[in-house]
Amino acid sequence: MNRDRCLALDAADPLRAFKDEFVLPKGVVYLVGNSLGALPRRTAERVRQTVEDEWGKELVGGWNHSGWYAQPLTAGDRLAPLIGAGPGQVVVGNTTSIAVYQAVAAALRLRQDRRVIVSDVRNFPTDHYMIQGLAGLLGDYEVRDVSEGGFEDAAVVLLAEVDYRTGARLDVPSITSQVQAAGALMVWDVCHSVGAMEVDVSQADFAVGCTYKYLNAGPGAPAFLYVNPRHHAAAENVLSGWNGHAEPFAFEPGYRPAEGVRRFAVGTPHVLSFAALEAALDVWERVPMDAVRAKSIALTSLFVDLVGDALELASPADPAARGSQVSYLHPDGYPVMRALIDRGVHGDFRAPDVLRFGFAPLYIGYADVHDAATTLLEVLDKGLWREERYARRLAVT
Repeated sequence: MNRDRCLALDAADPLRAFKDEFVLPKGVVYLVGNSLGALPRRTAERVRQTVEDEWGKELVGGWNHSGWYAQPLTAGDRLAPLIGAGPGQVVVGNTTSIAVYQAVAAALRLRQDRRVIVSDVRNFPTDHYMIQGLAGLLGDYEVRDVSEGGFEDAAVVLLAEVDYRTGARLDVPSITSQVQAAGALMVWDVCHSVGAMEVDVSQADFAVGCTYKYLNAGPGAPAFLYVNPRHHAAAENVLSGWNGHAEPFAFEPGYRPAEGVRRFAVGTPHVLSFAALEAALDVWERVPMDAVRAKSIALTSLFVDLVGDALELASPADPAARGSQVSYLHPDGYPVMRALIDRGVHGDFRAPDVLRFGFAPLYIGYADVHDAATTLLEVLDKGLWREERYARRLAVT
């Protein structure tokens, strides 16, 4: 696959027009959409509007006149189709860590006759840390790794649809069915899949995800929590903040949960972050997700073919079994990635030896993939990563 052929594929790409809707520095191939998505062009104006026209002119009136108060639900309804959910099933706010805590805690209260939480030690660490903390607080729960097998005595199972290190993808419908048939509740983490493929958590009990990766809502963007409608009446939010109250502005001394998914709201919405999310959703409401997945498979497959056996592939070889990410192993992965970034190809590194490349189909093209692979091979062939400066670790890898 030469570069001219890649340019021809870009010209025929049904998603090609979306690339112009993102701000990308000249000379950079940005393969870190699985960590922090690129900036949509409309975001700056949307945030400016919120700051100057809404906050600046309406002041506290913005909570009513500009819809700030309703954002956890209005944004949730806009985001819901991206995960196979319906209106009134998703609430937006807080962080993924908090959403994990809420979902698992609610599931445990719905299965009080069981004392086992099943997770995956390979999950993104915050997932495992949060359930360890929750189990420690409750005092009589066992946290079991999914590799030990069996869900028969589990109260809740928490898994990620796409592994953050390798990009390996799990079969959501099959696993959900197995877990629920065993009497446990299923919680999915879709942080590394939403926005990169068609996601459907409608049969799960709960799901959590972030909006700053493939969804491009910006650093610190709010997370989301899906609650299956069959649990709306009985599920409890252990973080009983005032925005989850049935009548927040009644200022009652006791907590009464709101009806539906709103009970899982916690504190005051982060209005400026919601502005950036809304700008991103303006893009996503026009995106055909089947085309995104088809292009994702094509891009990752091209990269794997071009890199060949120059590195050890950590991701599944079968493109259907991975997300929109390709990972490789190298004992000196950190300096290799630093050298690559210096040459305009941005990926990232995960300890101890994983180089990650995330392919966001809306703004990554086939020629970008060709250039990235060519540069990576040059860094490896010429040993450019051996410069001493590349071994010095930055705070964020």
